Amino acid sequence: MSSVLDPSALAESPLSDLHLLANELGVDGYRRLRKADLIDAIVAKQAGEDYVAPESGARVKPADDGDDDAAATETDGDDEDAPAPARRSRRGGRARGRDEDEGDDAKPEPRSGRARDADEGDDAKPEPRSRGGRGRARDEDDGDEAKPDPRPRGGRGRARDADDDARPEPRSRGGRGGRGGGEKADRPDAEDKQVEGTIELLGNGSAFVRLAEGETSDEDVYVSAAQVKRCELVSGDKVAGPMRPPRRSERFPSLVRVDTINGKPADEVSEGTRFEDLPVSFPAERLALGSEDPTVKAIEWLTPFGRGSRVTIVGPARAGKTEALRRIAGALAEQGGVELSVVLAGVRPEEVPEWQGGATAPAAAVSFAASSDAQGQAVEQAVEQARRVAARGSDAVVIVDSLEYVPPAVARRALAAARNIADGGSLTVIATAPAALGGETTVIALDASLTAMARFPALDLLASGTMRAELLVGEAGAEAIAKARAETLA
Repeated sequence: MSSVLDPSALAESPLSDLHLLANELGVDGYRRLRKADLIDAIVAKQAGEDYVAPESGARVKPADDGDDDAAATETDGDDEDAPAPARRSRRGGRARGRDEDEGDDAKPEPRSGRARDADEGDDAKPEPRSRGGRGRARDEDDGDEAKPDPRPRGGRGRARDADDDARPEPRSRGGRGGRGGGEKADRPDAEDKQVEGTIELLGNGSAFVRLAEGETSDEDVYVSAAQVKRCELVSGDKVAGPMRPPRRSERFPSLVRVDTINGKPADEVSEGTRFEDLPVSFPAERLALGSEDPTVKAIEWLTPFGRGSRVTIVGPARAGKTEALRRIAGALAEQGGVELSVVLAGVRPEEVPEWQGGATAPAAAVSFAASSDAQGQAVEQAVEQARRVAARGSDAVVIVDSLEYVPPAVARRALAAARNIADGGSLTVIATAPAALGGETTVIALDASLTAMARFPALDLLASGTMRAELLVGEAGAEAIAKARAETLA
């Protein structure tokens, strides 16, 4: 199974992200790897292979005599299978290799400053390691001197992290001779267990594979946020792949990689056309609200919006923007037919329970006391999930209250994500803001004076408008909207 990871994309990622991904995949000793070796290990792990990082970048090729036991492999400072060296005082400074008169020309001389002789048996004394080595055969917290761990020749060991005692022994990358293999042969490899289920996204970007659709259990499998984003998973996707058991600090097993999505290879699904490159068109299908609220009813008929619209509800403070948005969200939830998500950014704390008591509970709720970066992250995360829904051919609507305190660049990106994909799905963004940001297809302006006097609908028709309204309501409807504006001026 080929990996869905792109090494060039990984090379551009910060080391902290690579460490997080390596931890999720169960890469041993990833914190001791250089970035290039870490990328190789991640790609190999995703592909179902195993990787052992070289020490100081040295790699030794197999011998030419065909002897598997004599085949040299990459030198590894974290060698647990081979006898751990005892420290010896030597005036000569650096460790020397084995004597030349041993006559074993088929075995290459390691470059790491020490040599191992697989044929010397238990009587051979290991040479001390070079002082620059990063790995140790014993754990950092173990004060006792490491004891040799005799295992079949031809195998290569590694030091295991303190939390990775239960991990299966990986196979030799070279494919010849294998690695010690004793422990792996004694118990089944947990990563070989395949799971299949339905994705359920969480508010923080991660997800669970629900083995029984619609029900939760302790056997459900955790999916990291990195895998969700990389494979562009959405709620309801059917995925399959290998899992690993939970570690000491974990409650649930974790998905090692995603092999298939809705019956198709993960590579094929994730390597589709970029969302930004999909062909788009102006909204042509109106979103019906069907509300009897005077303001919402006026919005539906005088400032219509459709699937793929970019909508802002604007007006000064206390103009009723949040109330109008909440009623629009309730109307859309009752109509159905769209994947609706609500994100609160910069709202009053008292408004959070009002939204939670509505038809659609907020996916994220950040009050105005939070930093603008935290508010921006909440908005971007909701929009990112909706983009995946639209890219799969479904219709998504993101309700944002509000964009007032969100960084301007983030607000523009969130609004620009809305689009009607030609012959595909759509993403509609409806947000409140003090003023229009630019680029909207529909602007709904509310009049604070009408709201203060409880005169509804509180719609400022002259400041409101919809681009290409005829595509949504027809030519006759567009003429009726123009007539209503003219009567307002009169």
